[in-house]
Amino acid sequence: MPSASHLTPALTQAPQDMTVAQVHDFLAALVQPVSGAECVPLMQALGRVLAQDVISPVSVPPHDNAAMDGFAFDGALLQPDQALTLDVAGTALAGAPWAGQVGGGQCVRIMTGAVMPAGLDTVVPQELVQHEGDRIHIPAHAVRSGDHRRRQGEDLMAGQPALRQGERLSPAALGLLASLGLAEVCVTRRLRVACFSTGSEILSLGEPPRAGAVYDSNRFALHGLLARLGVDVIDLGAVRDEPSLLRAAFERGAREADVVLTSGGVSGGDADHTRAIMGELGRVAFWRVAMRPGRPLAAGYLLKEKNAIQADLNRKVCSDNESERTLLFGLPGNPVAAMVAFLVFVRPALLRMMGARHDAAPPCLRARCEEALRKKPGRTEYQRGIVTRHADGRLTVRSTGHQGSGMLSSMVQANGLIVLPHEQGNVAAGEAVSVMMFDGVM
Repeated sequence: MPSASHLTPALTQAPQDMTVAQVHDFLAALVQPVSGAECVPLMQALGRVLAQDVISPVSVPPHDNAAMDGFAFDGALLQPDQALTLDVAGTALAGAPWAGQVGGGQCVRIMTGAVMPAGLDTVVPQELVQHEGDRIHIPAHAVRSGDHRRRQGEDLMAGQPALRQGERLSPAALGLLASLGLAEVCVTRRLRVACFSTGSEILSLGEPPRAGAVYDSNRFALHGLLARLGVDVIDLGAVRDEPSLLRAAFERGAREADVVLTSGGVSGGDADHTRAIMGELGRVAFWRVAMRPGRPLAAGYLLKEKNAIQADLNRKVCSDNESERTLLFGLPGNPVAAMVAFLVFVRPALLRMMGARHDAAPPCLRARCEEALRKKPGRTEYQRGIVTRHADGRLTVRSTGHQGSGMLSSMVQANGLIVLPHEQGNVAAGEAVSVMMFDGVM
């Protein structure tokens, strides 16, 4: 596979269909994290990517504390096969430590989260003891020494990394940061993605219907997918197949965004000017990808300044200076194909640009196929599926039916994509398949 740093003219038309794996390899070399960071309040940090390691300023928990409501005592008092009787010396509450001294044969009533009094290391749950005034009786074998005590720093120790650079902040991660007393966090800046649809047959919402025209659905579906990633979307609307309008949209996107995302005009039709203008303004590879749906795909970059375009063409290499270029993705025009290509290729690339260090692929699970599926070896297929969990815990999946790439309603019915690998043939009923789940990404 040619290096992504050399988008030469020979690469603009692949001699045969590219595999999904080859496209991923190319994009992994082409796409680099953006520079720039900002500090934001925790309440605004969900989904953002850490720009630097977070070092814990405190230990969590900050002190030994009780894991249950009960009675704290010295576990050394426990004897094999013997009950234990203790006098209750006082009460420790969460947020109100008990300041007294515990004598021999004594214990302290303690609430969950309360600081363990000095010299005490074990908690017996209150439901396991018998009360007799200010005295409790602990049956033999009720607890072992050290039970039901949370140790200082057992979650995190002060001075140790709590979260690593590149972590995409989940609700749990926000809770962890809050437990450290941090009010804000340093994250990579938001990506700016310019998005528009192309085609003279595209109607904007509010326009009256006309013969041969369709309303622009791609822009709204892609906008939703981008919003789920937390990027700033620059909506450039629907652009007709007129060179001056297309050029203006691409030039604006190149100036204002980190990424330009289009749909339509990359399959090579006689009336499409999109491919030619992409090539004039940057370095773009046009591929037929061995996948269904989503076969036509364009990927590369646009240069932000006209004088940089000629210089780039002269040296025929991709500039390493991100300020000079804007990543470009041209997706198919059919609605389902555009969404599938986004999930398979664009979403992982955008997360990589955001600095995310984990595998950005949507979650997959295995399920038994309820029906036979037709599949030709030699391409990767993404069939819309409906996963069901049965009472016994089994997961099964069935297709939504006809898999036409213009059937957007099937993406609404589906809760995932049945992923059939490149060399896979037909699938028999009852065979296990992988399903790329939509939850959290759509």
